[in-house]
Amino acid sequence: MMKAFVFPGQGSQFPGMCKDLYDAHTEAREMCQAANRLLGFSLTDVMFDGSADELKQTKVTQPAVFLHSVVAQRLMTIEKPDMVAGHSLGEFSALVACGALRFEDALLLVSARAQAMQEACEANPGTMAAVLGLPDEQVVEICQEITNHQSQITNDHIVVAANFNCPGQVVISGEIDAVETACVALKEAGARRALRLPVGGAFHSPLMAPAAEALAEAIRKTEFRKPFCPIYQNVTAKPSMNPEEIRENLLKQLTNPVRWTQSVQNMIADGANEFYEFGPGDVLKGLIRKINATVTVG
Repeated sequence: MMKAFVFPGQGSQFPGMCKDLYDAHTEAREMCQAANRLLGFSLTDVMFDGSADELKQTKVTQPAVFLHSVVAQRLMTIEKPDMVAGHSLGEFSALVACGALRFEDALLLVSARAQAMQEACEANPGTMAAVLGLPDEQVVEICQEITNHQSQITNDHIVVAANFNCPGQVVISGEIDAVETACVALKEAGARRALRLPVGGAFHSPLMAPAAEALAEAIRKTEFRKPFCPIYQNVTAKPSMNPEEIRENLLKQLTNPVRWTQSVQNMIADGANEFYEFGPGDVLKGLIRKINATVTVG
C-alpha cells in the first residue's frame, strides 16, 4: 500500500479553523504561536474569531490555510507518505510534509506569496469562473479562441484554463470581460455551468506575472532541501525530488494552470492507493473520488 498526502489551497478556510487542534494539543499551540511571531500579527485571532470576510483577505487566507494544514499533518500518527501533492497554495504545505522546506521558511514564503498576489490583483484586475460539464480540451480551446480574437482588438484581454480539478470541472481565469465572454461561449458549447467565482484576482494566469517577479527573490534566498519522497507539482503533474526544479516550478505555478486531475492520475499510476487530506475542509477528497473511485480516501 502506498500513501499519498495531499493539501488544499485558498478557498478551504472557515471561521474557527484550527481552534480545536490548538485547544487540544501543545504542539499545535506552539506552532500557531510561532506563526504569529514570524508574521508580526496574530493570525490565530483572525482564524479563531474572525469573520468569513476577514478570512478572505489574501494576506490572511494563505498563511491561515497553510498553518492549519501543516498543524493537522504534524498531529497525525500515520506513517510518512510515499508521495505528496498540494493544490495551488497547498503545494507549500506539501513541501513541508516531505521535508523540502522548514515550517518557518515555508510560512514566510506563503506570506510573501500572498502579498505579491494581492499587489498583482490590484495592478491587473481579474476574476475566475468554474466550468462544469465540458472536456478539458474543449475549455482550453474556447479560452484560446477568445484570447486570440480579443488580442486583435486589444493586447490585454486574456482568459485561460487555470485549474483542472477533476474530469468535467475546470476553473478559468483572466480579465473580467474576457472571462465573462468565455462563460457565454462555454454555455453555448454545452457547459452545464459557467459561473464566476467570488475571488479577487485572476490566479494561475499571465496576469499574475508581477507576483512571480516579486516572489522570485524570496524563493531564491530560501533553502530547499531534497525531499524524502516525491512531490507531484501543479505545473508539471509529475514527481520531483530535485530542489532546483521544485524551486522553479513554484514560481511557474503562479502563471500556469494547476494540473490536479493529472497529478492525481499520475500518483495513482505510480502506485498510490491511499490518499489522506490534511487541512481545513475536505474538497480534495471529493475531487480525488471523482478522478478515481477505486482508491481509498481518508
